Amino acid sequence: MKYLFGAPGTVSGLLLRVGQCLVASASIGAMASAFGFSNYTAFCYLIASMGLQVLWSFGLACLDAYALRIKRNLQSPVLVSLFVVGDWVTATLSLAAACSSAGIMVLYAKDLNFCRP
Repeated sequence: MKYLFGAPGTVSGLLLRVGQCLVASASIGAMASAFGFSNYTAFCYLIASMGLQVLWSFGLACLDAYALRIKRNLQSPVLVSLFVVGDWVTATLSLAAACSSAGIMVLYAKDLNFCRP
């Protein structure tokens, strides 16, 4: 298999997974620090989705770090297929959560004038 940027078991893959984990953690922190976020289902869904993203990214970052440490190749077709399916599921959930949260914000800010000073 030829070298691809961000492939499993490479330094670039490890850096991308750590970045995913940090961004998802920042999203959880931003939502959890908002007053009354738990009153809205879309925001709770975003927290749950980002929590799953943190766990998935952290697990794969640990696997990448371990593979780099023991110099093991993780680019077998079965493993790459597993990573692709897992990434697809977490990306779809994250997109759905972000869209629903954005929809709630547009509804409150623009349509209901809920955020009026």
